[in-house]
Amino acid sequence: MIEQPFGEPWQARAFAMVVRLHERGLFSWPDWTAALVSEIAKNPQQDYYASWLSALQSLAVNRGALTPSEIDDTHAAWLEAAKQTPHGQPITLDPTPGRPHSP
Repeated sequence: MIEQPFGEPWQARAFAMVVRLHERGLFSWPDWTAALVSEIAKNPQQDYYASWLSALQSLAVNRGALTPSEIDDTHAAWLEAAKQTPHGQPITLDPTPGRPHSP
């Protein structure tokens, strides 16, 4: 049996976003490591990938890539889209007007 590296699809997406944003120069690996260590230290009992996501959000805000309200708005839009999407279908969000969108 092949072991899956991620327990949930969102974990793989969070991982991929960190790699992509690093490649685009938003932060260095030492910056990423410091942010992740900080998030884990704040709540050592939290799921690893929940800490990963918190660190990613924190870095994105601190680097000016997103605002906290953009994160909250996207989270709310995602929850609403999930409610409206039939089971088994991919959940999609329309890109936020005025924000660049790249695959």
